[in-house]
Amino acid sequence: MSASDSDAAWMELALRQARAAEALDEVPIGAIVVFGGKLVGRGHNLTRTLRDPTAHAEILALREACRTLGAMRIPGAVVYTTVEPCFLCAGALLHARAARVVWGVRDEKFGGCASLGSLLSDPRLNHRAQITEGVGATEARDLLQQFFRKKRTGRDEPTADR
Repeated sequence: MSASDSDAAWMELALRQARAAEALDEVPIGAIVVFGGKLVGRGHNLTRTLRDPTAHAEILALREACRTLGAMRIPGAVVYTTVEPCFLCAGALLHARAARVVWGVRDEKFGGCASLGSLLSDPRLNHRAQITEGVGATEARDLLQQFFRKKRTGRDEPTADR
């Protein structure tokens, strides 16, 4: 499935969440949930802030969406996330019955939807979600690279030789 103009607009909101995570010195990953054309949930990584390994952007966005809708499952929802969901988040997306997941960049070390596994499309499961990747990829990648570059160098600005 190809990305649309509306995908790019929704992804911009997920990227805003990623920038909010970065401002808190969290890994800059953001996610939003759209249901019936309306924003119903948003989140950004808070694992360090909350000292909670499950406080991933997608999990927090799903929690808010379910509270907003008063439901445990959100069939028909579209989740936009700046980075490919890990296995934890992919499992939650399946349990929530998300219809579609859109992400910016793959996560070669933890990605559970395309990089290391294909949880969202596994035919053995009772639910599958449509996938669209690459939306907002340049900015999502830049945010991650800049964040980890700062962590490695201890500097705010990247140097010319790094």
